[in-house]
Amino acid sequence: MSEAATAAGGEGTKRSFDFGRLFRNGTLVTGLGILAVMVVVAVFADVIAPHDPFRANPIARYLPPLSPGYFLGTDELGRDILSRLMYGARLALLVAVVPTVIALVIGGAVGLFAGYAGGVWDSIVMRIFDVMFAFPGILLALGISAALGPGLSSMIIAMIVVTIPAFGRIVRGVVLGVKEELYVEAATALGYGHLRIALRHVLPNVLAPVLVYGTLQTGRNVILAASLSFLGLGPQPPTPDWGQMLGGGRMALATAAHVATIPGLAIALLAISFNLLGDAARDLLDPRMKRDRD
Repeated sequence: MSEAATAAGGEGTKRSFDFGRLFRNGTLVTGLGILAVMVVVAVFADVIAPHDPFRANPIARYLPPLSPGYFLGTDELGRDILSRLMYGARLALLVAVVPTVIALVIGGAVGLFAGYAGGVWDSIVMRIFDVMFAFPGILLALGISAALGPGLSSMIIAMIVVTIPAFGRIVRGVVLGVKEELYVEAATALGYGHLRIALRHVLPNVLAPVLVYGTLQTGRNVILAASLSFLGLGPQPPTPDWGQMLGGGRMALATAAHVATIPGLAIALLAISFNLLGDAARDLLDPRMKRDRD
């Protein structure tokens, strides 16, 4: 009975996807297009960057965009902004995706356990999450980064800790509803073990909402990472980092606004691309959204 129900559920999920519409979804195509460009630039930065991102040229400080040899101008040390943007894309993608994936795995596992086990374990986990939610995310991340010291690793740890409760609570909420479904009760009646039920019958129903939220959270992590770097708690100079570039250019906004504006636009564009992907994933994976469109 359980296997049949699971198979039926899987077929229903497959029918809910209309792959013919996949690339006619303007939101999806736009988000993927922006992200693809960012990834290509990051991967091939060594080849396509016009200058060494670390080489300073005091004579060429604060050159405006479209200057000869410097398409996007130079920063306060005379370094090429375009080259630093290209190399900085690597860190921007790293600190956006890696903390999200790790927090998804840890928070998802904790939420799955708490929601399925219920009782005192659920109460303990939720109270811990409540304490963490009592602090604004940016302040909690600042406190952890400051305690661990400036650097890439401490920033990633802080972002993971801040993000875990959200994933845990989302998974736990979905599990609470799924475990009351008839096919889960049927699997229990057939004597299946709790681990099998949790992994084979409960977990697949959690993946869609977690995937949507994870994509949106990746966009938020772009902003969070840039904020920490802006405050000096991320990768340290001379590492090319968009948040660091934004912070370095804030003192010259009146005379050379492009030094801060250009990396700020890059941060916003990357965050928007993940948000667009999240919106598209929600439309494709949520049957209610599909019915509303139809």
